[in-house]
Amino acid sequence: MESARARYPNRNRAGKSTMIDEVSDTLGWTRKHAIKALNGQVSLGENSNKRGRKPTYTEDEKAIIVNIWKFSEQPCGVLLKESIPLWIGSYESKYGSILDDIKKRVLCCSPRQLDRITKPHKIDSNRYGRKTGRTSHRLKQLVTVQCGPHDVDEPGWFEADTVSHGGGSSSGQFMWSLTLTDIHTGWTELHGLWGNSGSEVCNALRKIEHRMPIQMLGFDCDNGSEFLNTTLEEYLLSRERKIKWTRSRPYKKNDQAHVEQKNFTHVRQLLGYGRFDDIELVSLVNDLYETAWLPLRNHFTPVMKLIKKERTGSKVKKHYDQAKSPCDRMLDCNKVSAETKQRLRGERASLDPYELAKSIEVKLEKVFNIVSNIETIRAEEDQWMREEAEASQAGVTAVAEEPAPSPVAIAPCASMGSSATEKLA
Repeated sequence: MESARARYPNRNRAGKSTMIDEVSDTLGWTRKHAIKALNGQVSLGENSNKRGRKPTYTEDEKAIIVNIWKFSEQPCGVLLKESIPLWIGSYESKYGSILDDIKKRVLCCSPRQLDRITKPHKIDSNRYGRKTGRTSHRLKQLVTVQCGPHDVDEPGWFEADTVSHGGGSSSGQFMWSLTLTDIHTGWTELHGLWGNSGSEVCNALRKIEHRMPIQMLGFDCDNGSEFLNTTLEEYLLSRERKIKWTRSRPYKKNDQAHVEQKNFTHVRQLLGYGRFDDIELVSLVNDLYETAWLPLRNHFTPVMKLIKKERTGSKVKKHYDQAKSPCDRMLDCNKVSAETKQRLRGERASLDPYELAKSIEVKLEKVFNIVSNIETIRAEEDQWMREEAEASQAGVTAVAEEPAPSPVAIAPCASMGSSATEKLA
């Protein structure tokens, strides 16, 4: 517009008409307004003359207001109006005394004017927090969504999920199980966690990767905070050999059908739905997983893979391949190295499925003995609490039924017996 203004007076009638058309089409103005703007009768830009009163607050008052606003957690104008008298004394002790007229203008500033003064200093973003904001929001932009069938032809692409052993309650600390399932072969790894924090998941992944016969190429998880956190981000993305990190759609469990199936067959059918809230159980369950349960499931338990589905009307017919154990599927894969296959054959030769099955029962008995003892103690405590509440309620009822007390004070008793207290002792 400034360039057009400079060229407009030197043009003839046809040139001026063409320039007016150009300005009108570009800025969406009417021709009369464009003529006034080109003749300088309408001021534009930062040098335009603003309507209304001239600003009465100088940079000195604005600096004081902005300083107090930043240190008082950036409140709105209404709250800042009440905060300034409380902060002005401390401001003077730290930054020096303020002239009386400046202090008067600062204290008389209206809430709406305070909002106008602090508006240029507000950060225009959706961050929550002083540094990084909500990590899950940032990681959801970083981790791509994977839905539909996984087109993989080699082992190493894992789906991950956690299983809660809270007994239907999420209060307090209790044990969790981390499940990793290879999509191509069905090879499954488990590890017990004390809580589901990101650090616990990261430590479990380190141990699982150390004992796995294959390298991890892909990691597909859900949208839980135990996976979408900075600890796991650093572990997966800071290594030299990059891992493809993906996630499922929120509230779409079928996006992780492989690991959801193993959550039931490998965890729930083994440990059930009870509450494991003793930290001693973590080491016992991990020993059960590593030395007995996983070798039996990975080396000696065949699984079937879905090849295709055919829909005929309302019926769906599913076609599966030949049932094979995860170990056999790895041995049949051409992309698995000969060294890894030799290691798998050696591990299988050293295992006895009958001995593994017996070991599972022995280790499970130790686990459930602890769980049973905890449940027994908890049931006794609940029973005692109910009896105590009933006794207290009965005492209140008896006092209510007694006649009005006499004006003579009753002498206090030296000791009072309680059946509930004796039983507790």
